[in-house]
Amino acid sequence: MELALQQLALEAAVVVTVLSTKGSVPRGPGTRMVVFAQGEQGTIGGGHLEYQALAHARLLLAGQTDVTTLRHVLGPSLGQCCGGAVELQFEPVGAADVAQLKAQLTPERTPLALFGGGHVGKALVNTLAPLPFAVRWVDSRDEIFPADVPGGVECEHSNPVQAAVADLQPGSRVLIMSFSHAEDLDVVIACLKRQREQGDLPFVGLIGSQTKWATFCHRLEDRGFSAEEIAQITCPIGVPGINGKEPEVIAVAVAAQLLQTL
Repeated sequence: MELALQQLALEAAVVVTVLSTKGSVPRGPGTRMVVFAQGEQGTIGGGHLEYQALAHARLLLAGQTDVTTLRHVLGPSLGQCCGGAVELQFEPVGAADVAQLKAQLTPERTPLALFGGGHVGKALVNTLAPLPFAVRWVDSRDEIFPADVPGGVECEHSNPVQAAVADLQPGSRVLIMSFSHAEDLDVVIACLKRQREQGDLPFVGLIGSQTKWATFCHRLEDRGFSAEEIAQITCPIGVPGINGKEPEVIAVAVAAQLLQTL
C-alpha cells in the first residue's frame, strides 16, 4: 500500500473496507483497498463485487452519490456463487489522512528469523516479502546480503551466528539454512536452549535431508537434549508433496508451511 499512500498525497481517494461478512465470501472483515479516479491499490476479493465497489467509490469521488455503506449478496445478481453477504464501507480520504491510513493499511507481521544468506535464503526472502512476516535475515559472513533486499526485511551480520537467537522476538518462527552443517547445529542448539528456558519459538525449521537430520539427532542427544526437545525441530522443511530442489520451489513449499503456523 506504500504506493497508494504516496499517490494519496497528490489526489483524493476512497478507502473501501469490508465491514462485515456472512457465509462464504472472498475476503474477511478489515480487508481494504484504496480507489483513485484512475487505478486502485489492494483488493477486496475480485469478481463482480469488486467491480461494483470500484464503480461506487468513483461515484463518491465525482460527487455523484453520498452513500457510504453498501451490502451485497454474493448470489446470481452479482454473478458470484460464493453464497455469502458482504457489507462495505466507503470512506473519502485525502492528503491529511495519510498518517492515519498508514497505520490502518500496514499489515501486522509475524516475526521470522532466517539464518542463512545462500541461494535458498535469497529465494525465501523474495517469496516471503509480500506475506505477513517481518523477516530478520541473519548470516555470519560479510557482504552476503544482496543490495536489493525487499522491504520489510532486516539484514543482520552475526558472528557467531547463533548469538542472534538470544534476542529474537517472542513468537518468532525460525528457519535454519546456513552455509555449513556446523553453523546449522549451533543455531539448532541455541534454539533448543531457548525453548528449554522460554518456550517461545512456535516453529523451528532446519533445511536438510532425512540423513542429515538423523546425524543431528545423534549429536543433539549427545549434548543432553531429550527426544521431546529434539522433536521441536522440523526437518526436512516444506509442505509434503513438493519435491523440486530448485531454490524457488523450496521457497514456495517452506512459505506455505510457515503460513500454516499462523
